[in-house]
Amino acid sequence: MLFAAVFVLLAVAPSAFGGGRTSAQASLLQAVNAARAAHGLRPLRLDAALDRAAGAHSAEMLRGNDFSHGDFAGRMASFHLAGSLGENLAWATGSAANARLIVHMWLTSAEHRANLLRPGFHRIGLGFARGTFLGQGNATVVTADFGS
Repeated sequence: MLFAAVFVLLAVAPSAFGGGRTSAQASLLQAVNAARAAHGLRPLRLDAALDRAAGAHSAEMLRGNDFSHGDFAGRMASFHLAGSLGENLAWATGSAANARLIVHMWLTSAEHRANLLRPGFHRIGLGFARGTFLGQGNATVVTADFGS
């Protein structure tokens, strides 16, 4: 089972760079950047502030049992993020919660694809939360926040 949601771009000013990687982040970042490379685009780099925002949102969705972007603009502002921003969401259970399937699903949706392949995006934050979600055990909730 794999689900996704996308948020259209919002123009808002710049954030800090940096951030470490978990195994899940590394896998998804690699899959995202492979898709970008296949379309002649530069790779995205992890951004610490976008990572914090994405992680907090995934945790909040899991905690609230709610799959939505919520107040995207307000959330980005609360993390002091600005510039051109976008967001893709996904959740899956079991083996469907893998980077390759998530990126494939995003590429088959016009809105997700637009964020993933936007040439003006150079940074990304990736958030993951695991647990029971919307009645499904062994679920992984993913937030990808993109920035210029």
